[in-house]
Amino acid sequence: MIEAAERAAALLAGRSAEIEAARRLPRDLADGLAALGLMRLLTPRSCGGPELHPAEFFRVVERVARADASAAWCSFISSTSALVAAWLPAGTAAPLFGRAHLKCAGVFAPRGRAAREGSGYVVSGRWAWGSGVQHADVVVVGCLVPGADGAPEKTAAGAPRVLSVVVDAAHVKPLDNWTSFGLCGTGSGEFDIAPHWVPAERTASMLDTPPVVDTALYRFPVFGLLALAIAATASGIARQALDAFVALAASKVPQGSQRTLAQRPAVHEALARAEAQWRAARAFALEAVDEAWREAAADPAPGASGTTGTPGTARSAGTIGLQARRDLRLAATHVAHGAAAVVDRVHALAGGDAIFAASPLQRCLRDVHVATQHLMVGEPTFELAGRLLLGQPTDATLL
Repeated sequence: MIEAAERAAALLAGRSAEIEAARRLPRDLADGLAALGLMRLLTPRSCGGPELHPAEFFRVVERVARADASAAWCSFISSTSALVAAWLPAGTAAPLFGRAHLKCAGVFAPRGRAAREGSGYVVSGRWAWGSGVQHADVVVVGCLVPGADGAPEKTAAGAPRVLSVVVDAAHVKPLDNWTSFGLCGTGSGEFDIAPHWVPAERTASMLDTPPVVDTALYRFPVFGLLALAIAATASGIARQALDAFVALAASKVPQGSQRTLAQRPAVHEALARAEAQWRAARAFALEAVDEAWREAAADPAPGASGTTGTPGTARSAGTIGLQARRDLRLAATHVAHGAAAVVDRVHALAGGDAIFAASPLQRCLRDVHVATQHLMVGEPTFELAGRLLLGQPTDATLL
């Protein structure tokens, strides 16, 4: 899949301005990424997918983001949306998600309503942040299920039950209202679904029921995988910015100077620090992935109790403890914000050249600062991780 990402980079070369102007991924590029397998990176092997190791998933998304961040975003949104295949009955998942060039989109947030009717649900609502909906074949939407009293059904833990529903794109109406500062080509506007009946076998409650496909990847926290994908995109943006600055520094002679940027000692130090910052954050993320994977793939410990709420307690086979889940989110958030700091630094070092549309640095600056605004890597994640590090009472439901 890394080789596929390299081919995608060649496919995307020179198209970023076009992608931004379109405010969505052009159809030929979406189809091209799908043909390379980059829209179904996390699809189960039982559906013909690669079921990629999360560390390789990170590297693949990162490589695409070095070429174009909006394309990488659409790729990982499709891939994470298709995770639901592991929760569906095998006879339903394979026909839906076994198509080789399938493109998905999805919003987990329960902005819709799924009312029980017969052997299924009538789904309706309006969702925001619909990245890639314009080119998707299926869209996975989050819904609340009203009970007999009209109030949302609850999980055993007392939280509202979120039902993920797989809807064919023909029933989805995208709204042309994505006008953003960065990641302009993701098409992440709102979309509507008019009341539409969906059979129960195309639905799953992913947070409170175990996956049907019981392999290590699907024991990973869904939100941890999503945060990791956002971090990978931010990391790829930072790498693109570093490379663009090195290319610029070799020839740019600032006004009033006789030396290129590459010959200035202050630039030497600043670039070295930025490079180290990028590599260190990335290494933390991959270390956190490796630890979580070790736990997900582990054999049961003797006398394991099956608990996952307290770091260090015994766990049953394939469960991921709170400490590993915490570190996944903390590392992903650190990567995203560290990448933004790296881009800020090299953008400033580049001077006036970086403000023009022809410079990739201005797009990197805008794109990375939109990525950091995502809930999964937002500033509050540091507070959440800090509470856990200090042993304070914390709701880790969405970790």
